[in-house]
Amino acid sequence: MKKSNLWLSTALLAAQGIVAQNQQQDSIQLQQLDEVIVSDSRFELKRENSGKTVIKITATELDRSQGLTVAELINTKSGIEIAGTRGRDGSVFGVFARGGRGRQALVIIDGVRVSDPSSFSQEYDLRLLSTSNIESIEIIKGAASTLYGTNAATAVINITTKKSEEKPITANFKTTLGTNQTANDRNNNLGLIRNEVAVNGSLNKFSYGVDFSNRYASGLSAAITAENEEDITSQYATNIRLAYRFSNSFNVAIYGNQTRFTTDFDQDRAEAPNTSRIEQERLGISADLDYGSGSLFLNGAYTTYDSFNVSTFGESTSEGENLVLDLYNKMVLSDKWHTILGVNYIKDKAVFSSEADFTILDPYFNVVYVSDTGFNLNTGARLNTHSEYGNHFVYNVNPSYAFPTTDGYIKLLGSFATSYITPNLIQLFGDFGANPDLEPEENRTLEGGIEYYVNDKLRLSGLYFNRNEKNTIGFDQNFTSINIADEIDASGVEIEASWNPIKTISVDANYTFTERKGDAAIRIPKHKANLTVGYQLCKTTNLSFSYAYTGQRFDTDFFTFTNESLEAFSLVGLYVEHELIPERLKVFINGSNLLNEDFVEVIGFTTRGRNVSAGLNLKL
Repeated sequence: MKKSNLWLSTALLAAQGIVAQNQQQDSIQLQQLDEVIVSDSRFELKRENSGKTVIKITATELDRSQGLTVAELINTKSGIEIAGTRGRDGSVFGVFARGGRGRQALVIIDGVRVSDPSSFSQEYDLRLLSTSNIESIEIIKGAASTLYGTNAATAVINITTKKSEEKPITANFKTTLGTNQTANDRNNNLGLIRNEVAVNGSLNKFSYGVDFSNRYASGLSAAITAENEEDITSQYATNIRLAYRFSNSFNVAIYGNQTRFTTDFDQDRAEAPNTSRIEQERLGISADLDYGSGSLFLNGAYTTYDSFNVSTFGESTSEGENLVLDLYNKMVLSDKWHTILGVNYIKDKAVFSSEADFTILDPYFNVVYVSDTGFNLNTGARLNTHSEYGNHFVYNVNPSYAFPTTDGYIKLLGSFATSYITPNLIQLFGDFGANPDLEPEENRTLEGGIEYYVNDKLRLSGLYFNRNEKNTIGFDQNFTSINIADEIDASGVEIEASWNPIKTISVDANYTFTERKGDAAIRIPKHKANLTVGYQLCKTTNLSFSYAYTGQRFDTDFFTFTNESLEAFSLVGLYVEHELIPERLKVFINGSNLLNEDFVEVIGFTTRGRNVSAGLNLKL
């Protein structure tokens, strides 16, 4: 059943309930509206001084989203569609931001870009992420290659991990149990288990942190088949972080990560004993030196990726590794000029029939000017130097002007930026269809918008974007990688609203219109909307109602090799948490797809029906 108009009626009903509320209890607001933005400049600037409508997922929102994966949480934000998040836990089919593809969205963890150089798209697999050690997530939409380099064409997902508490030792334990079933298979069996354990603390100048998480899901078949036998997914992740502050001006941290992700999968809508295993190991360093007039930063990591697949076509393996180093200097002049001068080094390596690699060395600079009159300017440039194709230059110009009001501001913003995506190792040197003469994909993004802010009460923003894509890497009739002559144009509108009418109520809503021209716009909905209403029932109990609408879009049926239109669908959820012991023990219950909507997200693959999970969070 279609529910294409349900989001409007839901919003009206929620608004009526809000108007009727008159309680004035003290509470912790679900979202701090006057937040500090970092990602679009690498400086801690107030939102009114930022020329972007950066989305920030705070620690509070993460804490009140127990049971959700990182991909599920990001998928509720404007301008982003992550196909597969509404299906089996082991399925993610790409991050489609602003009408782009997965390779055009960059994931950064603690200042270091992450991507698998042995994969076909080179995009980072969000299934490898766990929320257990994440402090916050900032999402920049639009071209951001000036600061972040290759692949930062449609979005940058900037993840900051948790730092150690000031106490000598603290511990946190989380566990979640739930069902995992389709709309038609209502067995109500236990099919979802998630556990997280974290210990951290500080001893004088030394701080430490260790966390472990595991995720297990069963009960669903990957593909829609006659047998519908269950395909099991599991993930294990361990993180270690050690830091030492040598002085008030010099700090060094080293960290390590090991993640193993295993999932079963089917073959062409038929049951098959196929298995895929991905292992990721990362060793990183983060250092900062304050020398009075400025600060010097170093972020670096060495990561290996090993994949092993067993399918009806036999066994296959892939190995990849990359080294990333980012050294930059930050300086503030006259409290108005915020400058960054840096150099970024990347070496990607993968093993095919033979070993292949390339290196990237990019000098870059960025300047943010914050005036006393309300005018702000963010501008910069980067020279991409690639070992295979030579040089490529990108830049950005991002002015904004904030008009002060009695309780806030009205901000006008605009942006013109270019970005690039380097061809990956498979496209350059792979065993099938490689082309070492490929040029980088080029993107140009134009934005314009307005933001209205009322202190601690209301934030409204509307933005128009237009993105042009050239030199897209595709295939010719012989399945050889080429730069396609045809261009892609994607444009749209993003509207966001955050409202705190009283201290116990919060309302967050967003709507995105996206139109992609030049191809079939596979799995990109033209209309998408999300609504979340939070209510603090009492000091120890919070409720959160969610509604998500995904509009009509196209997908490819690989049985017939035709593109089919998929119907719009709506999903309703409810989250409840209660503190049994304030600041210590919390219990929660989460219901998803409460109306048990039967829908198609990706042709041939299962989707989740009504499911319920519950758990607890213990802090010591």
